[in-house]
Amino acid sequence: MARLFEPLTLRGLTLTNRILVSPMCQYSSMDGFANDWHLVHLGARAVGGAALVFTEATAVAPEGRISPADLGIYHDAHVDMLRRIVRFVHDQGSAAGIQLAHAGRKASTDPPWRGGLKVDPDAGGWEAVGPTDAPFDAKYPVPRALTTGEIADVVAAFRKAAVRALDAGFDVAEIHAAHGYLIHEFLSPLSNTRTDHYGGSFDNRARLLREVVSAVRQVWPDRQPVFVRISATDWAPGGWDIDESIALARQLAPLGVDLIDCSSGGNVATAKIPVGPGYQVPFAARVRNEGGVATGAVGLLTAPAQADAIIREGQADCVLLAREMLRDPYWPLHAAKELGAAMSWPKQYLRAAAPGTAARASR
Repeated sequence: MARLFEPLTLRGLTLTNRILVSPMCQYSSMDGFANDWHLVHLGARAVGGAALVFTEATAVAPEGRISPADLGIYHDAHVDMLRRIVRFVHDQGSAAGIQLAHAGRKASTDPPWRGGLKVDPDAGGWEAVGPTDAPFDAKYPVPRALTTGEIADVVAAFRKAAVRALDAGFDVAEIHAAHGYLIHEFLSPLSNTRTDHYGGSFDNRARLLREVVSAVRQVWPDRQPVFVRISATDWAPGGWDIDESIALARQLAPLGVDLIDCSSGGNVATAKIPVGPGYQVPFAARVRNEGGVATGAVGLLTAPAQADAIIREGQADCVLLAREMLRDPYWPLHAAKELGAAMSWPKQYLRAAAPGTAARASR
């Protein structure tokens, strides 16, 4: 039996298989509101058989958006459309996850197809913030260093966003602490040179994330999982690394984190990253085996046999696919056929289920 299609239970949630849709920015919102694009984009991946479908990075504050076109959950009014999306995802037999995020010093930029450059306040942008006033690079906004009072406001914003996410019906909340965004900026000694109790030592640099996790867990039900996405390494000398990631996992698990989503990079503009198929899987394996917490593997995972081997060999508990899911929203159905696993097809699509796929009607 393909291990990729075994159920995965985290707290009170049982996922039907080990295939998750990774958060992928769509840059298609206005003032943070989800719309029909998000319904179709996320809904299609649920129809395709993924066990858990994540929203893109969803900003907990307006200034926490990567771009003016980012999804948000900083207004109560954002909840209605998100609830509709969650309902559709559930109707397809999938679980729904939301990634709660703050872009920090990488905020107020254009969508990538418009160049991704900074957007000045007089052009619809806003003041970016970070642990210090150091920008990501010369093409990004110069941030303002957060005061300790403002850091408390950020923690409160994550908490309020989690309340709204719960109201919308999401099953999983993931805290975005990767890719050079605000929480990662605090974790890395290359971007966090503060001298107060949020900077310096490992424990100080990880303080913001611990506070955010605790705040989310205060309002997130015990029966529902909380994930954290990290960049396991900065890929730069003197930066955040895999050993610190393992130490972090050991701190987060007792706070109620159920799975670490192991990505990498994004905080150092000049980093040289050895990209290749499965290049980040060893990070998930080490965090899982040495950090004592479940992990998700990500990064150039494209082949069903490759994904199945990751689970079979105990390198991770699940896989999160991004670009491959953009290319093929029905990747799980096709993977099941290739691996000889039984997979439920939507009854509306049964006429396309070829003989020998072990397909059966569902939903």
